[in-house]
Amino acid sequence: MQALRWHGVKDLRVETIEEPSALQGKVKIKVEWCGICGSDLHEYAAGPIFIPEGAPHPLTGEKAPVVMGHEFSGQVVEVGEGVTRFKAGDRVVVEPVFACGHCAACKQGKYNLCEKMGFLGLAGGGGGFSEYVAADEHMVHHIPDSVSYEQGALVEPSAVALYAVRSSRFKVGDRAVVFGAGPIGLLVIEALKASGAAEIYAVELSPERRSKAQELGAIALNPADVDVVQEIHRLTEGGADVAYEVTGVPAVLNQAIQSTKISGQIMIVSIFEREAPIHPNQIVMQERNIAGIIGYRDVFPAVISLMQQGYFAADKLVTKRIDLSEIVEQGFEALLKEKSQVKILVSPQPSK
Repeated sequence: MQALRWHGVKDLRVETIEEPSALQGKVKIKVEWCGICGSDLHEYAAGPIFIPEGAPHPLTGEKAPVVMGHEFSGQVVEVGEGVTRFKAGDRVVVEPVFACGHCAACKQGKYNLCEKMGFLGLAGGGGGFSEYVAADEHMVHHIPDSVSYEQGALVEPSAVALYAVRSSRFKVGDRAVVFGAGPIGLLVIEALKASGAAEIYAVELSPERRSKAQELGAIALNPADVDVVQEIHRLTEGGADVAYEVTGVPAVLNQAIQSTKISGQIMIVSIFEREAPIHPNQIVMQERNIAGIIGYRDVFPAVISLMQQGYFAADKLVTKRIDLSEIVEQGFEALLKEKSQVKILVSPQPSK
Protein backbone atom coordinates (compact mmCIF):
# COMPACT_ATOMS: atom_id res chain seq x y z
CA MET A 1 0.00 0.00 0.00
CA GLN A 2 0.99 3.66 -0.31
CA ALA A 3 1.97 5.60 2.80
CA LEU A 4 3.73 8.83 3.75
CA ARG A 5 6.78 8.30 5.94
CA TRP A 6 9.00 10.77 7.81
CA HIS A 7 12.68 10.23 7.10
CA GLY A 8 14.01 13.55 8.37
CA VAL A 9 13.52 17.33 8.33
CA LYS A 10 11.92 18.32 5.01
CA ASP A 11 12.22 14.67 3.97
CA LEU A 12 8.77 13.10 3.63
CA ARG A 13 8.33 10.28 1.12
CA VAL A 14 5.24 8.55 -0.27
CA GLU A 15 6.40 4.93 -0.39
CA THR A 16 5.06 1.45 -0.96
CA ILE A 17 5.04 -0.46 2.33
CA GLU A 18 3.45 -3.66 3.62
CA GLU A 19 -0.26 -3.52 4.41
CA PRO A 20 -0.98 -4.05 8.14
CA SER A 21 -2.78 -7.16 9.39
CA ALA A 22 -5.67 -7.43 11.82
CA LEU A 23 -3.72 -9.20 14.54
CA GLN A 24 -5.21 -10.17 17.90
CA GLY A 25 -7.00 -7.23 19.50
CA LYS A 26 -6.53 -5.06 16.41
CA VAL A 27 -9.06 -3.31 14.17
CA LYS A 28 -7.98 -2.89 10.55
CA ILE A 29 -9.31 0.34 9.05
CA LYS A 30 -9.45 1.60 5.48
CA VAL A 31 -8.55 5.28 5.88
CA GLU A 32 -10.95 7.72 4.20
CA TRP A 33 -9.58 11.12 5.24
CA CYS A 34 -6.64 12.29 7.35
CA GLY A 35 -5.91 15.86 8.38
CA ILE A 36 -2.49 17.50 8.47
CA CYS A 37 -1.88 18.60 12.06
CA GLY A 38 0.31 21.40 13.36
CA SER A 39 2.38 18.70 15.07
CA ASP A 40 2.94 17.05 11.69
CA LEU A 41 4.06 20.41 10.32
CA HIS A 42 6.54 20.91 13.19
CA GLU A 43 8.00 17.45 12.51
CA TYR A 44 8.36 18.31 8.82
CA ALA A 45 9.94 21.72 9.36
CA ALA A 46 11.96 21.24 12.56
CA GLY A 47 11.69 17.64 13.79
CA PRO A 48 12.15 15.21 15.25
CA ILE A 49 9.98 16.30 18.20
CA PHE A 50 7.69 13.37 18.94
CA ILE A 51 9.07 11.06 16.26
CA PRO A 52 11.65 8.61 17.69
CA GLU A 53 14.96 8.86 15.86
CA GLY A 54 17.97 6.76 16.77
CA ALA A 55 16.35 4.79 19.59
CA PRO A 56 12.98 3.03 19.19
CA HIS A 57 9.88 4.32 21.00
CA PRO A 58 9.40 2.37 24.26
CA LEU A 59 5.78 1.44 23.49
CA THR A 60 5.82 0.84 19.72
CA GLY A 61 9.38 -0.42 19.34
CA GLU A 62 9.64 1.68 16.18
CA LYS A 63 11.91 4.49 15.08
CA ALA A 64 12.18 6.66 11.97
CA PRO A 65 11.19 6.26 9.23
CA VAL A 66 7.60 6.12 10.51
CA VAL A 67 4.21 6.54 8.84
CA MET A 68 2.62 9.90 9.72
CA GLY A 69 -0.96 11.02 10.29
CA HIS A 70 -3.08 10.88 13.44
CA GLU A 71 -6.25 12.84 12.58
CA PHE A 72 -8.18 10.28 10.57
CA SER A 73 -11.45 8.50 9.92
CA GLY A 74 -12.29 5.35 8.02
CA GLN A 75 -14.19 2.12 7.67
CA VAL A 76 -13.44 -1.15 9.42
CA VAL A 77 -12.49 -3.86 6.92
CA GLU A 78 -11.38 -6.62 9.29
CA VAL A 79 -11.07 -7.33 13.02
CA GLY A 80 -8.55 -9.49 14.84
CA GLU A 81 -9.16 -12.28 17.31
CA GLY A 82 -10.78 -11.09 20.54
CA VAL A 83 -12.27 -7.89 19.11
CA THR A 84 -15.92 -7.62 20.19
CA ARG A 85 -16.96 -3.97 19.76
CA PHE A 86 -16.39 -3.64 16.01
CA LYS A 87 -17.17 -5.46 12.77
CA ALA A 88 -16.41 -4.96 9.09
CA GLY A 89 -18.33 -1.99 7.70
CA ASP A 90 -18.34 0.08 10.90
CA ARG A 91 -17.53 3.78 10.49
CA VAL A 92 -14.83 4.83 12.95
CA VAL A 93 -12.21 7.28 14.17
CA VAL A 94 -9.08 6.52 16.16
CA GLU A 95 -7.95 8.13 19.41
CA PRO A 96 -4.23 7.86 18.64
CA VAL A 97 -2.70 7.86 22.13
CA PHE A 98 -0.26 5.16 23.19
CA ALA A 99 0.03 4.75 26.98
CA CYS A 100 1.80 2.15 29.11
CA GLY A 101 -1.07 1.58 31.56
CA HIS A 102 1.31 1.12 34.50
CA CYS A 103 2.95 4.46 35.38
CA ALA A 104 1.63 6.87 38.04
CA ALA A 105 -0.31 8.94 35.50
CA CYS A 106 -1.90 5.90 33.86
CA LYS A 107 -2.93 4.51 37.26
CA GLN A 108 -4.79 7.78 37.87
CA GLY A 109 -6.56 7.44 34.51
CA LYS A 110 -4.51 10.33 33.08
CA TYR A 111 -3.28 8.35 30.11
CA ASN A 112 -2.39 11.47 28.11
CA LEU A 113 0.28 12.18 30.75
CA CYS A 114 1.83 8.71 30.54
CA GLU A 115 5.60 8.91 31.04
CA LYS A 116 6.04 6.92 27.82
CA MET A 117 3.14 8.50 25.93
CA GLY A 118 3.27 8.59 22.14
CA PHE A 119 0.92 9.20 19.24
CA LEU A 120 0.02 6.74 16.53
CA GLY A 121 1.24 8.43 13.36
CA LEU A 122 4.22 10.00 15.14
CA ALA A 123 5.66 7.33 17.43
CA GLY A 124 4.97 4.40 15.10
CA GLY A 125 2.09 1.97 14.91
CA GLY A 126 1.12 3.07 11.40
CA GLY A 127 -0.60 6.32 10.53
CA GLY A 128 -3.50 7.97 8.75
CA PHE A 129 -1.45 9.02 5.73
CA SER A 130 -1.69 5.44 4.45
CA GLU A 131 -4.33 3.30 2.82
CA TYR A 132 -4.86 1.10 5.89
CA VAL A 133 -4.19 1.26 9.62
CA ALA A 134 -4.45 -1.47 12.26
CA ALA A 135 -5.23 0.06 15.68
CA ASP A 136 -5.83 -1.44 19.10
CA GLU A 137 -9.54 -1.92 19.79
CA HIS A 138 -9.58 0.42 22.80
CA MET A 139 -8.31 3.30 20.60
CA VAL A 140 -11.22 3.06 18.16
CA HIS A 141 -14.54 4.94 18.41
CA HIS A 142 -17.75 4.54 16.38
CA ILE A 143 -19.08 7.53 14.44
CA PRO A 144 -22.77 7.68 13.44
CA ASP A 145 -23.98 7.93 9.86
CA SER A 146 -24.82 11.61 10.45
CA VAL A 147 -21.10 12.39 10.93
CA SER A 148 -19.30 12.32 7.59
CA TYR A 149 -15.83 10.88 7.14
CA GLU A 150 -14.55 14.42 6.55
CA GLN A 151 -16.12 15.45 9.83
CA GLY A 152 -14.62 12.37 11.45
CA ALA A 153 -11.13 13.51 10.50
CA LEU A 154 -11.74 16.59 12.68
CA VAL A 155 -12.62 14.62 15.83
CA GLU A 156 -9.00 14.39 17.02
CA PRO A 157 -8.09 18.11 16.75
CA SER A 158 -11.54 19.05 18.09
CA ALA A 159 -10.80 16.85 21.10
CA VAL A 160 -7.75 19.01 21.87
CA ALA A 161 -9.94 22.12 21.80
CA LEU A 162 -12.77 20.71 23.90
CA TYR A 163 -10.34 19.27 26.42
CA ALA A 164 -8.64 22.69 26.71
CA VAL A 165 -11.96 24.37 27.52
CA ARG A 166 -13.08 21.59 29.88
CA SER A 167 -9.74 21.69 31.72
CA SER A 168 -9.88 25.45 32.23
CA ARG A 169 -11.87 27.42 34.80
CA PHE A 170 -14.25 28.60 32.09
CA LYS A 171 -17.93 28.77 33.13
CA VAL A 172 -21.11 29.34 31.14
CA GLY A 173 -21.50 33.06 30.50
CA ASP A 174 -17.78 33.85 30.78
CA ARG A 175 -15.85 36.01 28.35
CA ALA A 176 -12.84 34.36 26.72
CA VAL A 177 -10.03 35.37 24.39
CA VAL A 178 -8.22 33.03 22.02
CA PHE A 179 -4.72 34.03 20.92
CA GLY A 180 -4.13 32.45 17.51
CA ALA A 181 -6.83 31.53 15.00
CA GLY A 182 -5.11 28.61 13.34
CA PRO A 183 -6.89 25.24 13.20
CA ILE A 184 -6.76 24.55 16.96
CA GLY A 185 -7.58 28.16 17.84
CA LEU A 186 -10.65 28.08 15.61
CA LEU A 187 -11.71 24.79 17.18
CA VAL A 188 -11.28 26.33 20.65
CA ILE A 189 -13.69 29.06 19.53
CA GLU A 190 -16.18 26.33 18.55
CA ALA A 191 -15.67 24.57 21.88
CA LEU A 192 -16.27 27.85 23.73
CA LYS A 193 -19.48 28.41 21.77
CA ALA A 194 -20.65 24.90 22.65
CA SER A 195 -19.77 25.57 26.29
CA GLY A 196 -21.86 28.74 26.56
CA ALA A 197 -19.41 31.63 26.23
CA ALA A 198 -20.99 35.08 26.42
CA GLU A 199 -18.25 36.68 24.31
CA ILE A 200 -15.27 35.25 22.46
CA TYR A 201 -12.38 37.40 21.23
CA ALA A 202 -9.84 36.12 18.71
CA VAL A 203 -6.41 37.73 18.31
CA GLU A 204 -4.86 36.95 14.92
CA LEU A 205 -2.54 38.68 12.42
CA SER A 206 -3.74 36.80 9.32
CA PRO A 207 -6.77 38.51 7.71
CA GLU A 208 -8.00 35.18 6.32
CA ARG A 209 -7.90 33.54 9.73
CA ARG A 210 -9.50 36.57 11.40
CA SER A 211 -12.30 36.24 8.88
CA LYS A 212 -12.71 32.55 9.78
CA ALA A 213 -12.84 33.44 13.46
CA GLN A 214 -15.57 36.01 12.79
CA GLU A 215 -17.46 33.45 10.71
CA LEU A 216 -17.45 31.19 13.76
CA GLY A 217 -18.84 33.97 15.95
CA ALA A 218 -15.75 35.53 17.54
CA ILE A 219 -14.90 39.22 17.76
CA ALA A 220 -11.62 39.39 15.83
CA LEU A 221 -8.75 41.71 16.79
CA ASN A 222 -5.68 42.51 14.69
CA PRO A 223 -2.62 42.94 16.94
CA ALA A 224 -0.98 45.01 14.20
CA ASP A 225 -3.73 47.64 14.46
CA VAL A 226 -4.52 47.85 18.18
CA ASP A 227 -2.93 47.23 21.56
CA VAL A 228 -4.84 44.01 22.10
CA VAL A 229 -4.32 43.94 25.87
CA GLN A 230 -5.79 47.41 26.29
CA GLU A 231 -8.57 46.66 23.81
CA ILE A 232 -9.60 43.44 25.55
CA HIS A 233 -9.65 45.20 28.93
CA ARG A 234 -11.77 47.97 27.42
CA LEU A 235 -14.22 45.63 25.70
CA THR A 236 -14.59 43.33 28.70
CA GLU A 237 -14.47 46.09 31.32
CA GLY A 238 -11.58 44.60 33.20
CA GLY A 239 -10.17 41.65 31.28
CA ALA A 240 -11.18 38.25 29.99
CA ASP A 241 -12.16 35.46 32.38
CA VAL A 242 -9.95 32.98 30.53
CA ALA A 243 -7.30 33.43 27.83
CA TYR A 244 -6.27 30.52 25.61
CA GLU A 245 -2.73 30.72 24.17
CA VAL A 246 -2.63 28.78 20.89
CA THR A 247 0.38 30.26 19.07
CA GLY A 248 3.50 29.04 20.86
CA VAL A 249 5.01 32.53 20.52
CA PRO A 250 6.68 33.84 23.72
CA ALA A 251 5.54 37.46 23.30
CA VAL A 252 1.95 36.30 22.79
CA LEU A 253 2.03 34.38 26.07
CA ASN A 254 2.72 37.66 27.86
CA GLN A 255 -0.20 39.28 26.05
CA ALA A 256 -2.45 36.40 27.06
CA ILE A 257 -1.44 36.82 30.72
CA GLN A 258 -2.01 40.57 30.69
CA SER A 259 -5.37 40.28 28.90
CA THR A 260 -7.08 38.47 31.77
CA LYS A 261 -8.95 40.01 34.69
CA ILE A 262 -8.05 39.85 38.37
CA SER A 263 -7.97 36.12 39.29
CA GLY A 264 -8.32 35.25 35.60
CA GLN A 265 -6.80 32.17 34.01
CA ILE A 266 -4.37 31.58 31.15
CA MET A 267 -4.66 28.16 29.51
CA ILE A 268 -1.61 27.20 27.43
CA VAL A 269 -2.69 24.94 24.56
CA SER A 270 0.31 25.25 22.24
CA ILE A 271 3.70 23.54 22.31
CA PHE A 272 6.58 26.01 22.63
CA GLU A 273 9.78 25.43 20.64
CA ARG A 274 11.77 27.82 22.85
CA GLU A 275 11.62 29.32 26.34
CA ALA A 276 9.05 32.02 27.05
CA PRO A 277 10.15 34.48 29.77
CA ILE A 278 7.37 35.90 31.93
CA HIS A 279 7.40 38.17 34.97
CA PRO A 280 5.97 36.30 37.96
CA ASN A 281 4.49 39.51 39.35
CA GLN A 282 2.01 39.48 36.47
CA ILE A 283 0.62 36.36 38.10
CA VAL A 284 1.19 37.18 41.76
CA MET A 285 -0.14 40.74 41.89
CA GLN A 286 -3.40 39.84 40.13
CA GLU A 287 -3.77 36.33 41.62
CA ARG A 288 -3.97 34.92 38.12
CA ASN A 289 -3.71 31.23 37.33
CA ILE A 290 -1.68 29.57 34.56
CA ALA A 291 -2.42 26.01 33.43
CA GLY A 292 -1.62 23.87 30.42
CA ILE A 293 -2.85 20.78 28.62
CA ILE A 294 -1.29 18.14 26.41
CA GLY A 295 -3.51 16.30 23.97
CA TYR A 296 -6.76 15.12 25.58
CA ARG A 297 -8.37 12.31 27.49
CA ASP A 298 -11.92 10.96 27.75
CA VAL A 299 -13.47 13.51 25.36
CA PHE A 300 -13.88 11.73 22.01
CA PRO A 301 -17.51 10.67 22.71
CA ALA A 302 -18.43 14.24 23.70
CA VAL A 303 -16.84 15.67 20.53
CA ILE A 304 -18.73 13.19 18.34
CA SER A 305 -21.97 14.10 20.13
CA LEU A 306 -21.34 17.83 19.56
CA MET A 307 -20.68 17.15 15.89
CA GLN A 308 -24.12 15.55 15.65
CA GLN A 309 -25.47 18.88 16.95
CA GLY A 310 -23.63 20.85 14.24
CA TYR A 311 -20.47 21.98 16.04
CA PHE A 312 -16.95 21.66 14.55
CA ALA A 313 -18.44 21.67 11.04
CA ALA A 314 -16.07 20.52 8.30
CA ASP A 315 -17.47 22.93 5.72
CA LYS A 316 -16.33 25.87 7.87
CA LEU A 317 -12.87 24.55 8.69
CA VAL A 318 -11.61 22.45 5.77
CA THR A 319 -9.95 24.66 3.15
CA LYS A 320 -8.42 22.03 0.85
CA ARG A 321 -8.78 18.34 -0.03
CA ILE A 322 -5.89 16.57 -1.72
CA ASP A 323 -4.61 13.12 -2.69
CA LEU A 324 -1.72 11.39 -0.93
CA SER A 325 0.47 11.90 -4.01
CA GLU A 326 0.13 15.69 -3.57
CA ILE A 327 0.72 15.79 0.19
CA VAL A 328 4.15 17.41 0.33
CA GLU A 329 3.70 20.33 -2.08
CA GLN A 330 -0.06 20.85 -1.82
CA GLY A 331 -0.24 19.93 1.87
CA PHE A 332 2.80 20.59 4.04
CA GLU A 333 4.37 23.29 1.88
CA ALA A 334 1.02 24.99 1.36
CA LEU A 335 0.47 25.20 5.12
CA LEU A 336 3.90 26.76 5.58
CA LYS A 337 3.39 29.33 2.83
CA GLU A 338 -0.36 30.07 2.74
CA LYS A 339 -1.90 31.56 5.88
CA SER A 340 -5.29 31.26 4.20
CA GLN A 341 -5.17 27.51 4.76
CA VAL A 342 -6.87 26.20 7.88
CA LYS A 343 -7.33 22.44 7.68
CA ILE A 344 -6.12 20.35 4.76
CA LEU A 345 -7.54 16.84 4.43
CA VAL A 346 -5.71 14.08 2.61
CA SER A 347 -7.25 11.03 0.95
CA PRO A 348 -4.87 8.05 0.81
CA GLN A 349 -7.29 6.01 -1.31
CA PRO A 350 -6.43 5.73 -5.05
CA SER A 351 -10.09 5.97 -6.05
CA LYS A 352 -10.68 9.50 -4.68
